[in-house]
Amino acid sequence: MNILVIEDDPSVRTLVKAVLEHNGNSVSTADNATDGESHAINNDYDMIILDLGLPDGDGYEVCKNIRDGNVETPVLILSGEQETDVKVKMLKVGADDYLTKPFNTEELIARMTAIKRRTESGGEQQISCGELKVNLLKREFTINKEPVQLTNNEFNLLVYFMKNRNRVITQEELAEKVWDIHFDTQTNYINVYISYLRKKIREHTEVDYIETIRKKGFAFRCD
Repeated sequence: MNILVIEDDPSVRTLVKAVLEHNGNSVSTADNATDGESHAINNDYDMIILDLGLPDGDGYEVCKNIRDGNVETPVLILSGEQETDVKVKMLKVGADDYLTKPFNTEELIARMTAIKRRTESGGEQQISCGELKVNLLKREFTINKEPVQLTNNEFNLLVYFMKNRNRVITQEELAEKVWDIHFDTQTNYINVYISYLRKKIREHTEVDYIETIRKKGFAFRCD
């Protein structure tokens, strides 16, 4: 993979670069928010590893700006911030995963592999459910042939729902399978993303595909 590492700590940046290159990746680096954001928007990367505490800005703004610029490259946050609300904030703005420092290099590679697996088709090109169609290769979603814009997290959630249609899926399962994280009962980010996805679907159809199963989870209904 071609990877961009945005990290101001030279020791961490050097370590991550060495680990990634040892695993066969091509790595570019930036040590500040301005250069990192510019590289992310103007170049084609397979993944971005982003620190939050940068000398000239906040990694949150970098992530938000590249998503606002329609850059869909997967973003893995690498940060010393361990508070749950910070993690939820980053997931909401479009990050694909969050790994706290200090970190194990094996876990870093595992997280990256999981992100790559989620964003690739695995040989399947399209999934259909009534008027809903998803192109996994192009990461496009249409309803009655009308394009619907989704964030990375919304798209990954939709794909998991469509691949597991007509069965009850718990919040714990969604946290693990869609985001590869442990579900925290004190947060509502899964409900938030489901609300976002449901709203975008209902803007194009009267069918409510996502059913809330009280005290159990959710089911994506498709005949």
